[in-house]
Amino acid sequence: MPRRKKGGFQLKTYKPRTPGVRHLRRPINDHLWKGKPVRKLTFTKLGHGKGGRNNSGRVVVRHRGGGHRRRIRTIDYTRAEPGKHVVERIEYDPNRSAHIALVENAKTKVKSYIIAAEGMRAGDVVESFRAGIPNELLASMGGVVDPGMLAAKTVFRGNCLPMHMVPLGTQVYCVGSTPGKGAVFCRSAGTYATVIAKEERGKRVIDVTVRLQSGEVRKVSKDACCTIGVASNPHHHFRQLGKAGRSRWLNIRPTVRGVAMNAVDHPHGGGRGKSKGNVHPVSIWGTPAKGGYKTRNKKNPNIRVVQERPRNQGKRRSKA
Repeated sequence: MPRRKKGGFQLKTYKPRTPGVRHLRRPINDHLWKGKPVRKLTFTKLGHGKGGRNNSGRVVVRHRGGGHRRRIRTIDYTRAEPGKHVVERIEYDPNRSAHIALVENAKTKVKSYIIAAEGMRAGDVVESFRAGIPNELLASMGGVVDPGMLAAKTVFRGNCLPMHMVPLGTQVYCVGSTPGKGAVFCRSAGTYATVIAKEERGKRVIDVTVRLQSGEVRKVSKDACCTIGVASNPHHHFRQLGKAGRSRWLNIRPTVRGVAMNAVDHPHGGGRGKSKGNVHPVSIWGTPAKGGYKTRNKKNPNIRVVQERPRNQGKRRSKA
């Protein structure tokens, strides 16, 4: 089983015994658990096997259906339980691109799943500080909160902290937006946000500004949660499935061109040969597909977004 280097990392390749295996490329994840998940932390996927149909039988989500049976893993996005948690193993999750970690509370022995950080392995110890600074940690600093010493003792990979405790320039993932709720940003494989500013009123932090990988700069609450590090499996987008059947296993059905359909199924359908009827390219619902057609409402912008992500808007972006 040879391994081919690509961009500083290795992809697993296979001997081309069949055409589907010839083009198969996978990131090397030898540390993943090869057994089954914890049964009580999973539940059945509702709507599985409906092929993107709703209760009336109409297709509401295209290109879905025929995938392998799977169970949904219950992920702890809030990380509200304090105390040290020991990472038992890193698992593959068929419902997401990132890997998940099975952690166990050192005191209560309660197990839960979290999104694993890149580099996290079995035996690591992670902790959540959403409930505040523990008394023993505060006592070790002499009863006075020193920001530098506090960061040195809490900012470790996999730890969950409120945003106001994270130093500037730190990469975080599983970022929340509002206090008391779970993570909503940077949950996919290899994603992260960078803390770039803290808005203060006097000596109190009001909001924290983060930059997402898309280029968007937005504010989040100072009491929102985040996890230190980068989401696991960062080379997920370099994988090659190798054959169409592997997409079918993942519940992905083929995408048919509009000009290959009948006139009743698509605005480009019908006619003789490969003709779309001398009309501008549109989607199956008639929305213009090219030329930078705008669909966003500028009257009600998101007040939490400081700087929007750069958009192409149908024109070639300058290289400057």
